[in-house]
Amino acid sequence: MHQRLLESYPVSGDRYDEMLQADGRLRPHWRTLIDQLENLSPEMLRRRASEVREAIASDGVTYNVYADPKGANRPWELDLLPHIVADDEWKFLSQAVAQRARLMNALLADIYGEQTLISAGLLPPALVFGQHGYLMPCHGLKPPGGVHLHAYAIDLARSADGTWWVVSDRTQGPSGTGYALQNRQIMARAMPEALRDMHVESPHGYFHTLRATLTRLAPANGEVPLIVLLTPGPYNETYSEHAFLAHTLGFPLVEGVDLTVRGDQVFLKTLNGLRRVHAILRRMDDDYCDPLELRADSALGVPGLTQAARLGNVLVANSLGSGVLESTALHGFLPAISERLFGEPLMLPSVASWWCGEKPALDYTLEHFDDLVIVPAFSSMRMQPVFGHTVTGAARRRLVESLQLQPHAYASQEWVRLSQAPVMSRSGDYRLMNRTISLRVFAVADGEGGYQVMPGGLTRVASRQRRDVVSMQQGGTTKDVWVLREGEPAGGDQPADDAAGVGTAAGTLIRSTVDVSSHSGENLFWMGRYSERVKNLSRLLRTTLQYTMDGQSESRGMLGSVSWICSQLGVQMPKSDPRPTITGLQQSLQAAVVDPSAAVSVAAQLRQLANAAYQVREHLSLDNWHALNKMPAMVQERINTPAAAQHVLSNVIDACSGLAGHALDDMTRDAGWQFLMVGRHIERMANMAALFDNFLRLPPQRQTAALSWLLEAASSIVTYRVRYRRTPEWLPVLHLLIFDVSNPHGMAYQFRMLQQYLADIAQQLGLLSMTIPSHLAQQLEAMNLADFAHGSASAAEANARLAQLMRDAVSGGYMLSDDLSRHYFTPLTAPVSQGV
Repeated sequence: MHQRLLESYPVSGDRYDEMLQADGRLRPHWRTLIDQLENLSPEMLRRRASEVREAIASDGVTYNVYADPKGANRPWELDLLPHIVADDEWKFLSQAVAQRARLMNALLADIYGEQTLISAGLLPPALVFGQHGYLMPCHGLKPPGGVHLHAYAIDLARSADGTWWVVSDRTQGPSGTGYALQNRQIMARAMPEALRDMHVESPHGYFHTLRATLTRLAPANGEVPLIVLLTPGPYNETYSEHAFLAHTLGFPLVEGVDLTVRGDQVFLKTLNGLRRVHAILRRMDDDYCDPLELRADSALGVPGLTQAARLGNVLVANSLGSGVLESTALHGFLPAISERLFGEPLMLPSVASWWCGEKPALDYTLEHFDDLVIVPAFSSMRMQPVFGHTVTGAARRRLVESLQLQPHAYASQEWVRLSQAPVMSRSGDYRLMNRTISLRVFAVADGEGGYQVMPGGLTRVASRQRRDVVSMQQGGTTKDVWVLREGEPAGGDQPADDAAGVGTAAGTLIRSTVDVSSHSGENLFWMGRYSERVKNLSRLLRTTLQYTMDGQSESRGMLGSVSWICSQLGVQMPKSDPRPTITGLQQSLQAAVVDPSAAVSVAAQLRQLANAAYQVREHLSLDNWHALNKMPAMVQERINTPAAAQHVLSNVIDACSGLAGHALDDMTRDAGWQFLMVGRHIERMANMAALFDNFLRLPPQRQTAALSWLLEAASSIVTYRVRYRRTPEWLPVLHLLIFDVSNPHGMAYQFRMLQQYLADIAQQLGLLSMTIPSHLAQQLEAMNLADFAHGSASAAEANARLAQLMRDAVSGGYMLSDDLSRHYFTPLTAPVSQGV
């Protein structure tokens, strides 16, 4: 039994194995899972593992490793095998973590309050006041309900005898809860039978309690509290998690530029104007939160936030200054503090630690250097743990010298050999290997003095075998954490809406509008523009490629004309030869599909579309997000033939059409949606105007030869054939593309739709009074189609007036975009490109 999977699994006698007992037998809580895996063929295991990777890619789960060759958005990695924790063990861990969270909250209250622990000699003053984590402006700050620590995380490691030890505390804005939930959602798709049969606890209650606690404690004074999630922005390593959490919790995702302090109150800049913010769930380090009082060079924070929190006008979770407790040097003092504050011993011991700022601790560290791990005393120090036994020669002398010169900056810890757990090999045989692990557990304040521990957590896996540093920044992977219960799991998958005792009054339930931040409105606007821009460019390239592959002589004769038009629209075309070769044209067009460095390319525009969508994920349905997230990968492969390029372009066009469908079917018709649609129509107007303006510059005979190409590039060839049932002729083509208000790709239609959406925005939001679309429409209506007939005396003048109108439409797009920005949008931390 269990022979196939376990026969090659390596066992290390000097480490605790999470799956196997010391005698090599399976631990009881692993048997059900291994039994199920034994019944799966290698092909089925490969399929399950592939489902995990595909789900991560589809959901867009990333962890940004700085300077990583995989790019800024490095895919999250999740092992197919979970980390399983038995019921009795979890009962102890959850009680111990809740106790430690209460202790940390009480410690914060004392450090920023009466400081009795320092007066009693239980905390060295230098350990508190001598680090960057202690924020003097926050002294005396009393958060609503006395809760400093709303969310808490703790990193645990298991030694060889099976004892759990505390490695570190996370008290600023602990990361990982969103990843833990995403891990569970992905595993529910890959391993549904095992989750059901093993009665695995659901983590959903944690998020309900977090939302309920912030709602209860927010100083709303009878108002419906507005809670936002504050992120440093899309370049933060865990931004993917921030977007997911905002979507899960239903909180607007905001950056510092989206918030402002007026009259010592915090406001969100929305498309409807300023809206008071009552609570901020922050994922930003303490000192970056307020450039006015905490860190003057911060471009991420909100000036005046500290004063607003000090006056009790806004709840900041976690409380500003909570990062002081992330110092590893504190661990050695916590047992005595627990006895002093609670009269009880700590249930979870910290790894034996010595703060080198005390001379006896420094002497011990230097004497037992090879048996210890040297760590930074304060979280603000950018230093990786150093294992004493690995440092020799000059490097050892430098480290010892640094310890002696700045002992307060270092701490030492006992070297704990991390436990190991099985991981699934990706080499193709899908055998079990072992890797060392660290467990992160999360607790949330219940608003009544206690803490609820998430049943599960996030297990981080070392990148190499027997490695005792587990770090996501160093290429680590993760596991879902399965907490088992005897019988059915308590609470089920979804908590009841009012399980935490927080209801919603009928009067506040129905609202006619949704608060959309200015930042989100701008990104939705540019998401609409880039989705249309990608589609227009893809259609232009596909149509032109098709004509290069057409062997007919008339097609070859017009290639010079269409090549010139493409170059005028920004596509890099061959310049040395006025009549370029077919091969040269095809190579240029293929490069315009996949070259991300080109000024105009599908790959570059898709990247911009993904960036805009990434920042408004909470506004998108899951299906919409999945469709968006798959699009950049469509142009990542090398294209060697025109046929392959056409295939890729067709897929991109289909995906863009799907986005248009999601916009119409999935999105609420709020102000953000209005700006999305305005962006789409501005882009379509500007594209058609630029295309037609350049087409009009061709001599009449060359125009006639390129009419079919023009119709296809404007996505109107089918409509023309159905309506006129003849080869393309100048006047009907002109009417369809410019004058026909029923053609969704025509100019008249864009003018009409922009007038409609802008009127809706002005009615809903006020301020806006823009005449650009109506002015252009009036000019168009004043023109007579008969004046454009080839050979007529008025043709030249009519063409000149139409060409000028097209140029006015392009410049009108710029002006309209600028006016929208001035009226409604805030400057972005990293501005998106705003060229028409």
